[in-house]
Amino acid sequence: MPRKSNTRAASGAGTIRQRPDGRWEARVTVGINPGTGKAIRRSIYGDTQAAVRKEMTAILREIDRGTYLTPQKITVGQWLDEWLDTYAANKIKPTTYLHYQACIKNYIKPQIGAVELQALRGVHIQKIYNAMTKKGLSGKTVKNCAAVLHKALSVALKQGIIVANPCDAAEQPKVVQREIAPLRDEDIPKFLEAIEDSPFRNSLAVCLFAGLREGELLGLSWSQVDFEKGRITVSQQLQREKKTGGVYYIADTTKSGKPRTIEPPPLCFDYLRDEKRRQMENRLRAGELWNNPDNLVFTDELGTHLAIHTFYKYYKRIVASIGRPDARVHDLRHTAATVMIASGADIKSVQDFMGHATASFTLNVYAHTSEQMMKDTAARAQSYYDKALKKA
Repeated sequence: MPRKSNTRAASGAGTIRQRPDGRWEARVTVGINPGTGKAIRRSIYGDTQAAVRKEMTAILREIDRGTYLTPQKITVGQWLDEWLDTYAANKIKPTTYLHYQACIKNYIKPQIGAVELQALRGVHIQKIYNAMTKKGLSGKTVKNCAAVLHKALSVALKQGIIVANPCDAAEQPKVVQREIAPLRDEDIPKFLEAIEDSPFRNSLAVCLFAGLREGELLGLSWSQVDFEKGRITVSQQLQREKKTGGVYYIADTTKSGKPRTIEPPPLCFDYLRDEKRRQMENRLRAGELWNNPDNLVFTDELGTHLAIHTFYKYYKRIVASIGRPDARVHDLRHTAATVMIASGADIKSVQDFMGHATASFTLNVYAHTSEQMMKDTAARAQSYYDKALKKA
């Protein structure tokens, strides 16, 4: 026969009683609802009084330590969707949103999307990093993905959904900085000769002389080119949605998020003038079929933007023909920076020209060139002193 109600307080925040069915129940006040001001209670059930008292005591200790979490059934996947659309979407660029979305969809959800958020541990996240590395993804890609997950879980921590960020318990692979491979002095004239009769002649030359990123080059509009002052304003880029069949669009931002105005060598504007002439001829031939709503500098015969993959394939054929099959499109940008440094430009000027976020980043990327520049400067100084001492 069930005992009479055996209600008793436990640490002043919980009670224990025996139910009519003979089982024991503990009720614990675990918090206050901020909306109603009413107590939030949790019930614990067990076959013996000792069992429920033990579990209730453990919960009360967690409450005292501030580590207790109200159980929630939300999964990691559900939280990532909530975080991306509610917390992140209004604070990041559209291109960054697409990057976050792709990272979550391709790498995080397949591994831990079904795991309950409060059950997530460092070992789960370590498995993500290990799986990505095993697939051959670079340390940089893993690091970028880890940054997305860390940001999402940091918000969950602030909201009191979790008590610690499990990303802090996982180790990311080391990021190996790939050495830059700019065109060598002897490569540059070969490159310019190889593109001379190419339909991509002007775009490839401008990419080299202006040091533009691929998206910045293909998204450049005529309104950003000032022939009179010899300046180019870089404030947008051609992007493609990161999904199968994704469409191209003009993003009104640069990688750094800030526009920049550069003054490339005058030779760069010779190629731009030639491109303007070529485009006018194409426009006359196309007639009503001409369609260039963004007033882009580099287009095909009908005014359509150049596709990134087409531009890339043609570039690779060109560099292979001059014995540099290893060269990436981005190495044209590295070439521009290397030439500037070798010509005596200071790091701050190179940073501004390239649109790097910090001068330290510029210095790290072009460390070898900078070291050679310092050696050359020291050699010139030594030569000066040698001459001065001989005269004395």
